[in-house]
Amino acid sequence: MIQRWNLQQVESLFNKPFIELIFEAQLIHRKHFNPLLIQISTLLSIKTGNCPEDCKYCAQSSRYKTRLKSESLMQIQKVLIAARKAKAAGSSRFCMGAAWRNPQDRDIPYLENIIKEVKAIGLETCMTLGNLSNSQAKNLAKAGLDFYNHNLDTSPEFYKKIITTRKYQQRLDTLSKIRSAGIKICSGGILGLGETIQDRANLLVQLVNLPEPPESIPMNMLVKIKGTPLENNDKIDPFEFIKTIAITRIILPKSHIRLSAGRDQMNEQTQAMCFLAGANSIFYGCKLLTTSNNKEDKDIVLFRKLGLKTEHNTFEQNNNLTLSTKKQFYDAGL
Repeated sequence: MIQRWNLQQVESLFNKPFIELIFEAQLIHRKHFNPLLIQISTLLSIKTGNCPEDCKYCAQSSRYKTRLKSESLMQIQKVLIAARKAKAAGSSRFCMGAAWRNPQDRDIPYLENIIKEVKAIGLETCMTLGNLSNSQAKNLAKAGLDFYNHNLDTSPEFYKKIITTRKYQQRLDTLSKIRSAGIKICSGGILGLGETIQDRANLLVQLVNLPEPPESIPMNMLVKIKGTPLENNDKIDPFEFIKTIAITRIILPKSHIRLSAGRDQMNEQTQAMCFLAGANSIFYGCKLLTTSNNKEDKDIVLFRKLGLKTEHNTFEQNNNLTLSTKKQFYDAGL
């Protein structure tokens, strides 16, 4: 039975001593997961820039001067080369993002084809394309899409201060369409937008009280991008970020929690504490859509220090390759 949480209950967790919170989260994590296993995903932008939305954190919005080079829909062969590289590097899930408010029906056959081709490589598939209609969600599900990413970002109350071109309810409606179509949900938030502790608590309340909680929860640390309205935001305290990871694990015990954007700003110690607090998934590779990410070899070093392994053997095998061999492997598109 899924436990429902209210705002007061989640806020009380934020008031717990840090050490006690981490201990509680680790106990819960061990009940549902092997604490030494990490799920690896790779994210690729298949259509970049010129997005009509006004998300204040995003380099892809057409409303801000971020010097981002816009790119039209990527050719399928280029997507597949990237997918093969991701698998060779150890990823088990390949996530594809397009900077749209919503896809047009004419785009769906292209997306269906990508899904089928990437799955044939042996990877789970995930897409983030904006709002979907019921028919679009069903078509993507029929093509075999495993996950759909649609972040809530923050609390309903704070959302309108970050985004004005869409409503919070639209996000919830799309999540409902995704779930009804039989696609697993990937939905999380961004910390460091200027939100309060109550906003963070209320974001988690929204996630945990969905009819079925998300199977995957990406937690992002704001990447301050020059040209966006949030470029001068204060950096979130690492302990606050770790605490939020721990609380997410406590109230969503069976979901994968992913360290996502902003991970390249975290030192090894912060990442290690996040894993201890219940994070068990990362995005792997040098880039997340348009922002930087940790390099694969840096992650390999950290995983070895912590004794962590991934859910698939490919990563372990590739850990033993020399850097030069890896480069040849990648250049060949394998």
